[in-house]
Amino acid sequence: MQMIELKTAALLAGSAMIGAVIGNASEEDCRKIYRYALELGLAFQLQDDWLDVYGDPKVFGKNIGGDILCNKKTYLLIKALEGANQQQRAELEHWLTVSEFDADEKIAAVKALYDEIGVRAICQDLVNAYFEQGRLLLEKVALPSEKKEILWQYALSLLGRES
Repeated sequence: MQMIELKTAALLAGSAMIGAVIGNASEEDCRKIYRYALELGLAFQLQDDWLDVYGDPKVFGKNIGGDILCNKKTYLLIKALEGANQQQRAELEHWLTVSEFDADEKIAAVKALYDEIGVRAICQDLVNAYFEQGRLLLEKVALPSEKKEILWQYALSLLGRES
């Protein structure tokens, strides 16, 4: 989570805060806007990692399973390793260390392990929690509701949601 915060989320939060500063927001509102965007950035990156495993390639715009094939240390993989029993952990570690494999087989096997361990729901719950926290923070910003609505619509579009 720290890597996501320092990379994706900080970029979004910094951009939002620059906009708030340019718009002459108070120092307090600048902090709230920063935190709002940070929460959205966390939700966005977690959802992006989730979509890499569970998304529809036609909607997602790229092939599914790339993170699995590259052994990328996503939140899903870390949570799977934390929550795995001895057998599941051994199988995950096998897929992380094997040098020759069938890509579809590796993706299917790791995805099945994620499902067994329950990381699909854990990740989605965390995405929703960050998203909701961002919404609550935005409500506290001293802006007219129509201006907040613009920021909220941006959040919805960023996460592929509807109002």
